[in-house]
Amino acid sequence: MIIMINGAFGAGKTTLANALCKELPGSMIFDPEEVGYMLRNVIPEERKRIEAPEGDFQDLDLWRELTVEVGGRLFERYGTDLIVPMTIRKQEYLTAITEGFKQKGQEVMHFCLMASKETIHERLRSRGEEEGNWCFMQTDACLLAYETGEFGTYLETEGKTIEELTSAIVGTVQKQTL
Repeated sequence: MIIMINGAFGAGKTTLANALCKELPGSMIFDPEEVGYMLRNVIPEERKRIEAPEGDFQDLDLWRELTVEVGGRLFERYGTDLIVPMTIRKQEYLTAITEGFKQKGQEVMHFCLMASKETIHERLRSRGEEEGNWCFMQTDACLLAYETGEFGTYLETEGKTIEELTSAIVGTVQKQTL
């Protein structure tokens, strides 16, 4: 199974992914940002300006294709659940990745972590992000996309512990696999 954990930067995806990995024996984390960083380093600047003029590697078709390919290969090779934390706010990109995983025969569950703008910004500051950087600039667009789109099972994180969120996802996964 592939468990996608979505949400704005600062929503708690990485923390939750690490907790889930401990609760789901044998699972592993696959972070598609690593694919994006690789492409950012490999693709020449002039090509990136054409294909991703706003500087977001998610706008690269190759990023979405490689995310599916690498995730699929990890799943095939290691035969374990993949936990995929990633901020994806464009519905068509989420659909392309989710459908790509499904076409490879993987079952996909998608959870979207929600929190208020104030809470997200507080969390970003507490992890050392500088006010006004990329993460902060994406908050409004992410929250709007999640409120108006279809982003799987929504989980409110305000006032919830990581243990509560982990338990909710593990319970949903276990029901799905019965």
